[in-house]
Amino acid sequence: MTGSPHAHLVGRVGAVLRALSARNEAGALTSDLARDTGLPRPTTHRLLSSLAEEGFADRDRRTGRWFLGPELYLLGRTAGTRYDVTHHARASVHRLATTTGESAFFSALRGEETVCLLREDGDFPIRSFVLYEGARFPLGVVSAGLVLLAFQEDAAIDAYLDRADLTSRWGKPHSAGEIRARVARTRNDGYAVNPGLVVEGSWGMAAAIFDADGKPAWALTLTGIETRFKPARQPELGALLLHEAHALTRHLSATKGERPARPRPGID
Repeated sequence: MTGSPHAHLVGRVGAVLRALSARNEAGALTSDLARDTGLPRPTTHRLLSSLAEEGFADRDRRTGRWFLGPELYLLGRTAGTRYDVTHHARASVHRLATTTGESAFFSALRGEETVCLLREDGDFPIRSFVLYEGARFPLGVVSAGLVLLAFQEDAAIDAYLDRADLTSRWGKPHSAGEIRARVARTRNDGYAVNPGLVVEGSWGMAAAIFDADGKPAWALTLTGIETRFKPARQPELGALLLHEAHALTRHLSATKGERPARPRPGID
């Protein structure tokens, strides 16, 4: 990281908070966060202790696990008046879950990651727990990350895949060549399919939601077990995802008082 010492510090703090948010449900040990961020353990502990003093992190004294702090909740509530779109997506997530019986999600693109913001489970009794609120995945991983990558400009996709190392953590199916092949299929179908590449037997499908400039910014996802996502059912699930994604694209653009985004492949 380049820039002033303050920028360097802010980058480290940001990395710790993002890593903590991905583990916030169960909490995280200092060693977990050090490994996730690539920072030395003593540095990670000092940053967490400083964040705790300001209310940005909180530690369970019994278990030693760290959680996001109450000050972030207050700041998030304030920032939400400008940036939160989950209330618009909640109805779509609910319809997808109740119509299909699967687990439905709404995720946002942040930098080169997707962040899961909403989850609702349908009535099918077997669940997939790859996605959960707060979960983060790099672009190209899970169906939301694939669909949000697929509808970017070719140059942006090439630049990302040239620098991203996804195979070391996510395995050979996430090589640049295989991701490019799935990008092509996603563009053709209009929706992405993750055939159990993160957790065996846990499948997902996703459709992109576009901002007013026609850029992919959010995603709707359905997940479940492999037998519920057989090829014969995928077009039905894909059509439901695309219908809701198209409606949200139009609604979010109109809500901002802007012209609706230009139609993209697969969402008309």
